[in-house]
Amino acid sequence: MSIIDTTNQINYRGSKMLVDYQSVFLGLWLILTTIIVQAMVAIRVHRRQKGGYKVGVIKPELGQSSIVFRAHRTFQNSLENITPLLGMVIIAALIGYSSFKLSIIVWVYAIARIIHMILYYKIATDKNPSPRSIFWAIGFLTNFYLMIDLGIFLLSKMT
Repeated sequence: MSIIDTTNQINYRGSKMLVDYQSVFLGLWLILTTIIVQAMVAIRVHRRQKGGYKVGVIKPELGQSSIVFRAHRTFQNSLENITPLLGMVIIAALIGYSSFKLSIIVWVYAIARIIHMILYYKIATDKNPSPRSIFWAIGFLTNFYLMIDLGIFLLSKMT
C-alpha cells in the first residue's frame, strides 16, 4: 500500500466519522457552549456583587439566596460533570459505538444540563432535592448509562 493510498484511507475514515457522528459533535458543541455561557454569567455577577470583588474569591457567607453563589456553583457543577462524558464520548466515537445511540445520550445530557442551569439561576433554595435536582440526575444517569453500555461494548470487542 502506498503512502497516497494510506492518506486517502485516513481521509475517508475521518470524513466518514464526521458524517456518522455529526449530531454527536453538534451536541458536544452545545454542551461546551453552555459551559462558556455559564462562565460568562458567573464572571459578570461576581464582578457586580455588593461589597466589592476579589479575583477568584467567592465570599464564604454566600448561600443559595445569592445569584453569585448559584452562578458559581452552576459553572463548577458543569465542569465537574463534563469530564467523564467527554472522555467516554471520544472513546465511543473512536471505537465505532453506535452513533445513533451516542447522539441520543449526548442530546439528553445537553438538554438536561441547560434546564438544570436555568433552574439553578432561577430557584434559590437550600431544599434538596429541588426541581433542578431532577435535571442534574438525568445528566448523571446519562453519564452512568454510557459508562455501563460503553464498557459492555468494549468488552464485546475483546472476544
